[in-house]
Formats: sequence, C-alpha cells, structure tokens
Amino acid sequence: MKDNGKFFVGLGGVALVVTYLIWTGISESMVYYLTPVELMARVEADPTFHQVGVKVSGRVERGSWSRAEDELLHRFTVIDLLDESVRFPVEYRDILPDTFNDTETVDVVVEGRFREDGIFEATIVLAKCGSRYEATAEELLG
Repeated sequence: MKDNGKFFVGLGGVALVVTYLIWTGISESMVYYLTPVELMARVEADPTFHQVGVKVSGRVERGSWSRAEDELLHRFTVIDLLDESVRFPVEYRDILPDTFNDTETVDVVVEGRFREDGIFEATIVLAKCGSRYEATAEELLG
C-alpha cells in the first residue's frame, strides 16, 4: 500500500511539472490579435506594448505599397476596417503572398511588433482578396 502512495505522489509531481512547462510555453508564445484601433489604444495606454508580438487585421490602403530596389523590403499602409482614419505603416522583409496587391480591396493579417517609431515590423503577412473568392450574382442564381 505504501508503494502505491509513493507512486501517486511521484505521478502528481510529474503532472505538476508538465503543467508548469505547458503553461510557460503557451504564455511565452502567445500573440495578441487586434484591430488597428485596438492596437493604437493599447500602445497609448501601455508604452511597453511595443515589445509585445501582435497580430493585426486590417485592409491594405490602395496605392500604398512600395518595394525597395536594393533589398527585399516591402512597405505598405494598413487601415482599420471600420475606422479608415486609423492607419499605420508596415515594413515586411520577405516575399509577399500571391493574393497581396494594393490596386483592389485586400484584407490582411500582419504579425510582428509595433515599433516605437510608429512602424509595424511584420514577420508574417497573410492576405485575402475577397473578389477572387466570392461568387458573382449570376453564379449564385445559376
């Protein structure tokens, strides 16, 4: 009977260690998902939020995309879906998705951090072009 007690105490200890490791792993890799309006409010309320990784969903401002000639650096502006007066510039140093463009309405999710100089340094850009995936009225009516 005493051996069972030691076994369950050991099992409980292992469970506590595993739970602790899972919790710290999740909290260290957690990324906030915000809109541009929410991002600006968080940064204004807490300046240390510049060091936190975030995901921000918004829309690419038409005509705002440019690419540096001598390096793989893309610059564009993201605007809020509801309040177009809220916007921020984005810098991205990788190949953009095929669906990314600034000539039509493109919704994006950018992941990275909002630097203190007001530029969002993206490490991931996901783009969705709604017009490519939505059915036309003729297609819907058959």
